[in-house]
Amino acid sequence: MAAADPSGTEPTPHHRMLRASAPPDFLDSAHEWRRLFAEAWGTFLLVVVAAGAAVVAARSNGAITLSMKVVAPGVMVMAIIYFMGTVSGAHLNPAVTLAFAARRNFPWSRTPGYIAAQLVGGIVAAWFLRSMFGIEGLLGATTPGAHISDFKAFVMEVLLTTGLVSTILGTASGARNVGSNGALAAGGYIALAGLWAAPISGASMNPVRSFAPDLIRGDLSTDWIYVAGPVLGAMIAVGFEWIPRLLQQATWRRAERPGPRRMSEGKCKRRAVSARVSRDAGRAQNATSRTWTNVECSRIRRQGFIRITAGRVRMAQPAQTQAAISREGAPLGMGCPWPEGYHSQRRPGKLL
Repeated sequence: MAAADPSGTEPTPHHRMLRASAPPDFLDSAHEWRRLFAEAWGTFLLVVVAAGAAVVAARSNGAITLSMKVVAPGVMVMAIIYFMGTVSGAHLNPAVTLAFAARRNFPWSRTPGYIAAQLVGGIVAAWFLRSMFGIEGLLGATTPGAHISDFKAFVMEVLLTTGLVSTILGTASGARNVGSNGALAAGGYIALAGLWAAPISGASMNPVRSFAPDLIRGDLSTDWIYVAGPVLGAMIAVGFEWIPRLLQQATWRRAERPGPRRMSEGKCKRRAVSARVSRDAGRAQNATSRTWTNVECSRIRRQGFIRITAGRVRMAQPAQTQAAISREGAPLGMGCPWPEGYHSQRRPGKLL
């Protein structure tokens, strides 16, 4: 197929396909409706799978095991990140959206819209499950396990969500979960957390995933665990993100702080002795030595190497080096440019 003239106005079909498949700018407010729809649709799929696994397990008399129930949401999150991560960022969780906003990757002005879209998607998913199967398996609601107090379930949700949000923040691109790293990390963590913590608290880690079934079945008695716990865990994860940054900034400030630089008299004498150079010996060594590359010569000039004796290069003080350069025309180095007018009959002398 012949392509259009590059100088013309009609683009080639290949270029049209590239432009058509390019995702919209994540910060462009004109495409916000697409992002909100993607968040609602993605959260709908997540709640249908997460809550629906428990509903179908109850309806099928245990045909779906606990391992299947906890792995299914992780695989669903993985798939959602792959197919819509570039559109909305695939937050799917109010705790994740708040974490991105607290880390200053996501505008606070867009946070209410995202959370509202997630609530709509989750509530519609819970209503769909009720209309299909009735109140089977508590409609997939997350509740504390047997002999587990509400406080212990709350602590577990805080811990699990801290790990989840830390994983997401570490693999996300800005405020978006995109690519294989984000999909595998987030989906794998959700499955892993459910495998060992589901009997304790249900391993929700998502306020919408717990609130939507509770709202549709009309029981909000334990809902505070699954709203306050994930939100608190997300903020703790953001705090863990900021601690290394603050420590690094404090280290930089200490390093940049000027301090006294003193040198003992003995060290000054040793430095003066090491700066003495035999130029004839240096030139003879240069003739028998390998040629230095331009990169090495540049490093010599930059660091102030000015002395060559028996093949050894020594460094002088920067101020003395500058004085030598201004007097001689260039610093000395094997294979590097020698001062203009230099000849082998010149007597060895003190360069600095």
